[in-house]
Amino acid sequence: METERLHLFPLTIPQLELYCKGSDELEHALNLMPFGRNMSPQVHDTVMKVTLPAMRRAAEPDYLFFTFWLVVDKLSHTIVAEIGFKGPPAIDGCVEIGYGTMPAMVNKGYMTEAVKGLLQWTATRPDITTVLAETYAGNKASMRVLEKNQFMQFTQKGDMLWWRHTR
Repeated sequence: METERLHLFPLTIPQLELYCKGSDELEHALNLMPFGRNMSPQVHDTVMKVTLPAMRRAAEPDYLFFTFWLVVDKLSHTIVAEIGFKGPPAIDGCVEIGYGTMPAMVNKGYMTEAVKGLLQWTATRPDITTVLAETYAGNKASMRVLEKNQFMQFTQKGDMLWWRHTR
């Protein structure tokens, strides 16, 4: 999936395993700009215990809904963010997304553009009618990304806001 400035693509199991190792191994394998990226121990643990096993169990095309999608700046060949789904579409056509921007890349519009690109991809799938997202009530930047992509807040549970984009 491409946008004006970005290339978005899902990682395969071997690529996600390299991504977890850090040390710029995936960046070197994909001819991307290395920048000393590190994965937090909590995210690493979740990927190893939840994400990779789910990818291995998934039917071939469904792995796309469990893996990380990298967001790469086309000019610099640098990973600027991660985005992805929190599982395959439900029977009612709902799918949830999650995302995060690399610290050095915040406030550059990358995530707004990446979410827009992922929404364009979901629009090509007849099994997806609604995209959901969850943000902390204090995360103004994330809320702004969703607002710019025509998500509507529909509920709040504690400190978490839930957003919906329906086509």
